[in-house]
Amino acid sequence: MIKVLVVDDSAIVRDVLSSAIEKEADMELVGTAPDPFVARDKIVRLKPDVITLDIEMPRMDGLSFLERLMHYFPLPVIIVSSVTTHDPYAAVKALELGAFDVVNKPGGSITVEEVKEEVLRKIRAAYEAGDRFIEQARRLSNARAGSESRNLNVKRRSSSMGLAPRDSSSEAALLTQVRTTEKIIAIGASTGGTVALEQIFRALPAHLYPIVVVQHMPPDFTRQFAGRLRELSQLEVKEGEHEEILQAGTVYIAPGGYHMEIERRGASVFINLNQKERVHFQRPAVDVLFHSVAREVGKNALGILLTGMGRDGAEGLLAMKKAGALTIAQDEASSIVWGMPRAAIELGAAGKVVSLEQVPGEIISFTAK
Repeated sequence: MIKVLVVDDSAIVRDVLSSAIEKEADMELVGTAPDPFVARDKIVRLKPDVITLDIEMPRMDGLSFLERLMHYFPLPVIIVSSVTTHDPYAAVKALELGAFDVVNKPGGSITVEEVKEEVLRKIRAAYEAGDRFIEQARRLSNARAGSESRNLNVKRRSSSMGLAPRDSSSEAALLTQVRTTEKIIAIGASTGGTVALEQIFRALPAHLYPIVVVQHMPPDFTRQFAGRLRELSQLEVKEGEHEEILQAGTVYIAPGGYHMEIERRGASVFINLNQKERVHFQRPAVDVLFHSVAREVGKNALGILLTGMGRDGAEGLLAMKKAGALTIAQDEASSIVWGMPRAAIELGAAGKVVSLEQVPGEIISFTAK
């Protein structure tokens, strides 16, 4: 039995999630809590396997609670929150702090039944990932913090010596001359992908071929994520729009709730959004994007499959490889959840298996060819 604790200040949301969990044969609702202080006591006493957590709550906000929880009593946490919070990047920050996944609260076009189905599916996925997810998230978080600290010390020493900090983009100065969209970079990710993509885009220079990305996220949260990446990157980052022409130096994030494909018309490549059936329970799905890239771009593409649960993207990456594209899968050691990349490797879809730290260099190398 998967022991679940529901933490939300809304009695209605607590009732909806509680009733859904109680109906599942493999789940046990061990309790509910209206705020983090009550939740803290129940976590220690009831020892849940998975927690659902709201972000905006009284006495202590969900992000502050999540940060303390992941430090002192790490557990898989599913964020169940509205996109209309005071902090526009709250959900993305929650994922950075170690939350397993995000689900949007009911409202607008998002029905209660859809939310219940999504929460239950992600509770099972979080339980399955379990201790390995927590271990990997903590290890990579510590490594990231250490890297940022080292970078800060280097900048301080350089400043004191009268030297400018080294610009990583200088390694790829030749990329400043790229003005074409004849090549495309396609990236797919799921669990742990927001953190991985942040690390990648922080390290990339501004002048690259167009990059199309599927990150499994609910509607509206992908817009937040695109805004967050735009703040961190030299590249222009935005949600992809239907019928939009791909431009160099721009990253296009597939909007939550829509499959994103590319379509070539003459010398230009356009984005096509649709709401066809989910693939691998996902919309957007990585496979949908990768198959379109294989079909429309072929050998002039680079496909990268990052951390995530399940198999989405594996068959699409294989299609890209068969079409002559360069293909990469993230290695196990640097993945939060090594599901999607492993599936691709088992299919023979990955031309290379590299660490997350090596991905920016692979992108720059592809662009320089």
